[in-house]
Amino acid sequence: MVSHLWASRYYDSMKAVLPTSRSGFDSPATYRIGVQGRIPARWCDRMEGMTIAERSPEAGPSVTTLLGELADQAALAGVLNTLYELHLPVLSVERLSAG
Repeated sequence: MVSHLWASRYYDSMKAVLPTSRSGFDSPATYRIGVQGRIPARWCDRMEGMTIAERSPEAGPSVTTLLGELADQAALAGVLNTLYELHLPVLSVERLSAG
């Protein structure tokens, strides 16, 4: 019982110190992700609904840009994991705006 009381008091004291939002990790934001290679537009659902646009330079490999709002950092990690599983090199990740 004593340890539970101590833990409860410690938790209450930490509420005043800890931020309510961890730098926007848990809030929506718009991202642009550049990827080397091609991603079919029909894979939009696999990319959390992001818009898929491909650009084919005259020389060199194709570059695909994903653009859209993601619910939180976990959703961003999910998209990046999917790209990793597809063996597509990520060229850039930009956070354009918060929610």
